[in-house]
Amino acid sequence: MFAERTGYIIWVSDVKAARNLDKYGTVHYISKKMHYVVMYVNAERAEDTMKNVRKLSYVRKIERSYRNEIKTEYSKDVPDKTSFYGGIG
Repeated sequence: MFAERTGYIIWVSDVKAARNLDKYGTVHYISKKMHYVVMYVNAERAEDTMKNVRKLSYVRKIERSYRNEIKTEYSKDVPDKTSFYGGIG
């Protein structure tokens, strides 16, 4: 159905030139103030794509996003303490 995607945070020295990263994948966000780009690429071709991106003159550093590896399903094993702390008097 949907292709598996991998997120990358790419630190750049030139934000205007960073718009060209759209050729390599889906640019999700560009921070003009902090000079980074959040980008998603296909997981099968991620390593080859990042090798090509790393060669660009305006790319300073590339970090992989671990968002898809974070547990998002929670269980309520711990009792709720809101009734203990709630209440005025």
